Amino acid sequence: MTMHAMHIITRCEAGAGGVAVRGAVNLPRGSYRSTLVVGSGDGLLDVARDAGIEVVVVPELVSPISPGQDAKAYRALTELVRTRRPDVVHTHSAKAGVLGRMAAARATVPTIVHTLHGFPWHDFQPALMRQAYVRTERRLSRVTDAYLAVGTAVAVEAVRRRIARPDQIVTIGPAVEPADVIASVASRARARAMLGLSDTATVVGTVGRLDFQKAPEVMLDALAAMSSRATLVWVGGGPLLEKAREQARRLGLADRVLLLGNRDDVPRLLPAFDVFAMSSRYEGLPCAIVEAQQCGIPVVATAVNAVPDVVVPGVTGLLVAPMDAVSLARALDHAITHPRQAAAWVDRARALLGERYDPGTLGEILCDVYAPDGAEAHRSPVTVPGWSRAS
Repeated sequence: MTMHAMHIITRCEAGAGGVAVRGAVNLPRGSYRSTLVVGSGDGLLDVARDAGIEVVVVPELVSPISPGQDAKAYRALTELVRTRRPDVVHTHSAKAGVLGRMAAARATVPTIVHTLHGFPWHDFQPALMRQAYVRTERRLSRVTDAYLAVGTAVAVEAVRRRIARPDQIVTIGPAVEPADVIASVASRARARAMLGLSDTATVVGTVGRLDFQKAPEVMLDALAAMSSRATLVWVGGGPLLEKAREQARRLGLADRVLLLGNRDDVPRLLPAFDVFAMSSRYEGLPCAIVEAQQCGIPVVATAVNAVPDVVVPGVTGLLVAPMDAVSLARALDHAITHPRQAAAWVDRARALLGERYDPGTLGEILCDVYAPDGAEAHRSPVTVPGWSRAS
């Protein structure tokens, strides 16, 4: 018998979108058929379609809190779940996680799963907002059969905050495709030619949205504080793109900062980097870090959430405190001026990664999670502020 899995995500892009799509694609074809429901997306939607996955766009499903749009999205998702009658609803991201699970519970879907790519709460928001997010997730746990946590620290926080029971949560790595381009003299030269960079340039690179979470202002301050004269390459768009461009001009770095916007050739650009850097305030476990390590690029990142799963301090890279541009600059300078040490980090990182972050591994985990014993046994009614199962 073929099971129908419905995957729901707000923005099908970047790391979370990649994990959602790769999970769906790697389910056994003879045992599962998948529907991908999104508010918006990028080229990952074509990847899903090419793999035979039906893609349904619900435009009202948007990331910012929007009561009017949220109510429309909830009604659309409820109708979609009721008419398609999936065996499994698997949600990703905060907004889709709330509305999708509420819709699935109302339609009495047999199995409801949610992936925690990180959390919508963090230390850089008002305490009352954090508390509201935690209370909401605790209520939703009553209708959630299983949680997948992207990284150990994410799983630990979910248990510590009593969001997930110990038997309810499974730790996964972000599924990334095996590296098809490895850093070498030839791939480095090709990547730098694509970017118009000289072979002698010192290049610090990163991949991600230019938004509050990623703290691009800290990355630019760190670049200005480095003793090495490096060029920063940032791959990704986002709401802070123009603000970052203005900051680079203000710091006198305009000729040393390449803001590339969104690109679909990231794996071929990675070998151009001498060091991969991440300045985020908070994270789950970014796919981009794993991709950089697979490619053979040493990593310097902020010590947040599950990043230490793969960036083990002094073993597979360097970690710095978030919002500390001076420490980030020093760590980047160290990686650049100690190439043998950086090469050793890369070798150890590849050994640590193994097959844990392979999409096939994620597919196997999903099969185990989607067919639990007694999935309905622990469910109880849930009320999220402004919503109810009967609404």
